[in-house]
Amino acid sequence: MRRLTRTLTTVALVAAVIAGTAGWASGDAQEAVTGAPAGTEAWRAAGLPDPERTSPAEIARFFAGLGPVRQGELARTHPTVVGNLDGVPPALRYEANGRAAQDRFAGARVLALDPRGRGQVALVYGDLARAEHVAVVVPGSDTDLDHVQSLADMARSLHRATGGRTAVVAWAGYTTPVGVGLDAATGRLAEAGADRLTRFVDGLAAVRPAGAAEPSVFCHSYGSVVCGLAAHGLKAKDLVVFGSPGMRAGNVAELGTSARVWAAKDPTDWIDRIPNVELAGLGHGADPTDPEFGARRVPAEDATGHGGYFAAGTSSLRTFATIAEGDVR
Repeated sequence: MRRLTRTLTTVALVAAVIAGTAGWASGDAQEAVTGAPAGTEAWRAAGLPDPERTSPAEIARFFAGLGPVRQGELARTHPTVVGNLDGVPPALRYEANGRAAQDRFAGARVLALDPRGRGQVALVYGDLARAEHVAVVVPGSDTDLDHVQSLADMARSLHRATGGRTAVVAWAGYTTPVGVGLDAATGRLAEAGADRLTRFVDGLAAVRPAGAAEPSVFCHSYGSVVCGLAAHGLKAKDLVVFGSPGMRAGNVAELGTSARVWAAKDPTDWIDRIPNVELAGLGHGADPTDPEFGARRVPAEDATGHGGYFAAGTSSLRTFATIAEGDVR
């Protein structure tokens, strides 16, 4: 009888997760893009550092030992590697990506541009090489090279709210779920994304100006699942999640991070209808805005919907800007 009860409970909870994500059939399964950048075979053949075996710090030291002429040669000869290799100086990555990007992302510098799969991109607003503070915005589902406008709007809004003093990176650097199907209900894509996010932030640290603070990382929706799985290895001073379905942790302590953890959810966000369970690989666990989770609460009562946290004049945006600038304790 006890076994039957446990089975029925499991079925009921799984059904709740499926219902909360609007059914598996409404999303398409995605194959995560991982590994070294396109063009790596030719790069390796030229005797250059293996992108998969060389850390961002080692890549930074390698490029620091090259003169500007040699750096420029590598950017022109191997643009897809140099433009996507964490640890390469930002200016050189901008140069390598410039020809492929052309004027596609007006107002932004292109720090990464990976055409594989649905495409990935990292856009920079502000002066990454000189800013004392850096923020990285990690998006949720339905974001890729051709669908980056919403993410870019968030990054621009945060950059403006800091008076332009904080450099903000719109990081569409992982394969996101499409729709609200099985991919969105599981952590498979988030696990691959967590590895890529950790390496990306390690790359920022490798080229960070002396005295600059570790970045603050802002994670929206499914992006908060990515950040939760990356948290233990992420070199960040603040981890901010908003519109989160869960971080695959029961509380802040389980994240294993020294970063300050913040959470926001506005009263009209549909994410509140998602069951906060994790069972048999489905669901993402506790609500980060629950007081028992232990995150610092970001006020968001005047934000609207699932994507309104960066709207001008909102309490959430003002607080995000304060966090990004390091003005909180």
